[in-house]
Amino acid sequence: MDRVLTAERLGEALASLAETLTSEYDVLQMLSTVVGECVELVDAGAGGLLLKDAHGRPELVASSEEGVNFVQVMQLNAGAGPCVEAARTGTTVSVADVEHVDGSWAEFRETALGYGYRSVHAVPLRARDEVIGSMGLYRTAPGELSRADAAAARALANLASIGIIQERAIRESGVLAEQLQHALDSRVCIEQAKGVIAASADVDMDRAFRMLRDHARKHNIKLLTVAQGVVDRSLEIGLSRDRKPAQ
Repeated sequence: MDRVLTAERLGEALASLAETLTSEYDVLQMLSTVVGECVELVDAGAGGLLLKDAHGRPELVASSEEGVNFVQVMQLNAGAGPCVEAARTGTTVSVADVEHVDGSWAEFRETALGYGYRSVHAVPLRARDEVIGSMGLYRTAPGELSRADAAAARALANLASIGIIQERAIRESGVLAEQLQHALDSRVCIEQAKGVIAASADVDMDRAFRMLRDHARKHNIKLLTVAQGVVDRSLEIGLSRDRKPAQ
C-alpha cells in the first residue's frame, strides 16, 4: 500500500533540500538529495536522475541506489526508456506496468522486471526553455502514482532545475553547459572512488557510496572533494583511520 503524502512530509523534504542550497552548495550532492527525498515521498523502490551531456545524450548523475543492478537499469533507460523519453520530449512519462512495454524499450523492460521494478514515473528537468534531463522513480508494484505524489515529484524536479541554474552560476553564455558537464565528470570520479572503497573495505557499491556521502557530511566537505581524495589516495575511507583531505 502506498504511503499517504502529507503536507508535513513534503515540508520536511523541501527543508532538507533547502539546506543543500547554500552559497557553496555542491550541485551533485543537491541532486542526490532531490532523488533521495523524492523516493521517500512517493514510496518508490529507487530513483535516478539523468542529465544531458554536451552532445545531448542522457547520463546518470545521481541515484538513490548505487548498486550495479540499479545502475544498469538506469543506463539502459538512458539508451531507450521512460527517462530518456521524458528528457527528449519534455513531458512526464508514466508506465503503470513495465511488463506491458515492448518495441524499442524491450531490453529495458526485461532488465527492469528482472530486478523487480514494475512501474516507472519519469519527470523532465528544465532550465528555462531547455529540457536538460529527467528524474525516474521506480516502484516494485504496478500502478500510477497518485495525483499528490506526482505533483510532489514534479515540484522536487523543478527545484533540482532551479538549483542548477541559480543566477550565481549563470553569468555568461556557456556556463550552463559547463556546469552540466562538471556534474557528469564528477559522477565519473565518484564511480571511481566507489570502486576503490568497495575493493579496500570489502563492501558493495551501495555501501561504498554511503561511506563517501557520510564522510563528506561528517567533515563538511564537498562530496566530489572526498571522491577525489579517495581516487588520488590522499584519503582512506573504511580502513583503520580516515584522513581528511585538504579543501
